[in-house]
Amino acid sequence: MTCLVMGIVNVTPDSFSDGGLFLAADAAIAHGLALRAHGAAILDVGGESTRPGADRVDPELEQERVLPVVTALAEAGATVSIDTMNASTALAAVAAGARIVNDVSGGLSDPEMLSAVAGTGADIVLQHWRGYSSDMYAGAVYDDIVTEVVVELSSRVEAAAAAGIAPSRVVVDPGIGFGKKGAQNWAVLHGLSRIVGMGPRVLLGTSRKRFLAETLEPDGDEASVDRRDLATAVTSVLAARTGVWGVRVHDVAATVDALKVADAWESGARWTS
Repeated sequence: MTCLVMGIVNVTPDSFSDGGLFLAADAAIAHGLALRAHGAAILDVGGESTRPGADRVDPELEQERVLPVVTALAEAGATVSIDTMNASTALAAVAAGARIVNDVSGGLSDPEMLSAVAGTGADIVLQHWRGYSSDMYAGAVYDDIVTEVVVELSSRVEAAAAAGIAPSRVVVDPGIGFGKKGAQNWAVLHGLSRIVGMGPRVLLGTSRKRFLAETLEPDGDEASVDRRDLATAVTSVLAARTGVWGVRVHDVAATVDALKVADAWESGARWTS
């Protein structure tokens, strides 16, 4: 059971979990290096919050935040992903050493994104998305959510191919929490095998998200970060068993440990008589 862990490096003042903690470049770089030491195979650097209700950030400000961090982490030997919806930021980050572009809009926000990435050789993550964070849940209406996610992701994969991005460079993400409320997220996770069955690699991001807190504390009390991280590690292991390529998390150490335990559990089959 091989599953990569992508560590989150938010260079923002307003991300929902750790906004402001790593806004300074030196703090973000140190955090990224610590996540790598804990076992992160990829570091996902973002300069624009996509939490519910967040406002857009000008690409110039976004680049001021992320480019020094991308450069330093890439120079340290890390595999860096740039979390952006802006083609200009994607191009600048790849030039600074990023090898993956993680676009939560699946290339829908910036019409230049797919063609821009096509010429770089970088991989691209295409997430399922139905609108900006300022009105995150306006599109959270589904008849058959798993089928609709598969169809809409397939259209983004086709768009990437039309732009010149080879299938081997594409990763899809079902967009947990993006345009999806509570039980809708669990329905997508329950149907994750169908998304894996699409063919492209799959990245999953459940880390510390609201639907986990709602499950842990259904009466409305806020679940602690530690409890959300434990729940994240559990969902990561279950996703790995389903065949996802990677999981995107805040607490890398907890998820790496959980995946090691799951691998040891599976390896026990070799010793049964």
